[in-house]
Amino acid sequence: MRISGPFLTDPALLAVLDAIEAGGHRVFLVGGAVRNALLGEPIGDVDLSTDARPERVVELAQAAGLKPVPTGIEHGTITVVSGGTGFEVTTFRRDVETDGRRAIVAFSDSIEEDAERRDFTMNALYATRAGEVIDPVGGLDDLAARRLRFVGDPEERIHEDYLRILRFFRFHAWYGREAEPQALAACAALAGGLAGISKERIGAEMRKLLAAPDPSDALALMTETGILARVLPGADPAQMPALIAAEGDAAPAWPRRLALLGADDAADALRLSRAEAGEQAQLAGALAANWSLNEAGYRLGAALATDIALVRAARGLRLPEGWRDQIAAAARARLPIAAADLMPELQGPALGQGLKAAEARWIAEGFATPAANLIETARLAAKEGA
Repeated sequence: MRISGPFLTDPALLAVLDAIEAGGHRVFLVGGAVRNALLGEPIGDVDLSTDARPERVVELAQAAGLKPVPTGIEHGTITVVSGGTGFEVTTFRRDVETDGRRAIVAFSDSIEEDAERRDFTMNALYATRAGEVIDPVGGLDDLAARRLRFVGDPEERIHEDYLRILRFFRFHAWYGREAEPQALAACAALAGGLAGISKERIGAEMRKLLAAPDPSDALALMTETGILARVLPGADPAQMPALIAAEGDAAPAWPRRLALLGADDAADALRLSRAEAGEQAQLAGALAANWSLNEAGYRLGAALATDIALVRAARGLRLPEGWRDQIAAAARARLPIAAADLMPELQGPALGQGLKAAEARWIAEGFATPAANLIETARLAAKEGA
């Protein structure tokens, strides 16, 4: 079995391979690049695995005029910058000691030992520079079946790093059709270990999972095993298939999917940034208040209003013909009156009350109300509130 693709002839990659092989060492492409090439999926970062020790990788890279960066040297990883691109080069290794969060490793000369410490069989695929695939743990058959399977015993792999529980569901969302029952049982049995994983790491995995083309099945499995309730209390993925259908050709967006889940406190559970938390609060507030498309577009802009519309569609709302154009027009709309138009007749709280009433009418009437009518609405509202 061979992989192919333009990335194999990338001069930047070839320079790294040449540098390591010039020192008499073996070096292979490994992991995601090999997996995605076999699946016909886009290739992201290209990672490399070698029998050269980290210090030797540094020496060989420097000798070839490349820039080595010791990004994870204690675990055997050197990022070699070539042609402006960073390639992670990691020495073959085996785990000596693990505590469920991090491992102490020993370097190895064996590609088989290196494969046996990896998480899933579809990620333990290697390839030569010519594209010949090396499969030490049976990953090719699993990849062909889109079957996500741990390398070796699932419980042992999870004990090494409990984050692998979430990685299991994330990779299932992206690449899996079949979830191995033994793997699911191990994830459920060891779910308590997630308590020792930082919320930042959990949040990073959940963002990636929710960004998959269709995370519905993975989320359903997380619910069945009790994992979703543990990492995202209050989340309900029942309407996720409807959201995926409503999205159509819209780009997947994890914030939209997270808003649909309706978790109790996603900002804390996933350690969202201030901007991400603010966006989730806006989405939740607009959905709870049942804002019209006009109001959502006007107050939040086209992107968030589109998310609101799609979530509401997933919850059973029939969207009107031309709803995207309606949102876009609302996002461009600007209230045609200002405070100066109501002064000095209106001052202080009365001024704010009048502007609020005028704005509400303007939104409700599709941004077509003449300015003179809005001024009159503002005056009447101020008098009624006096």
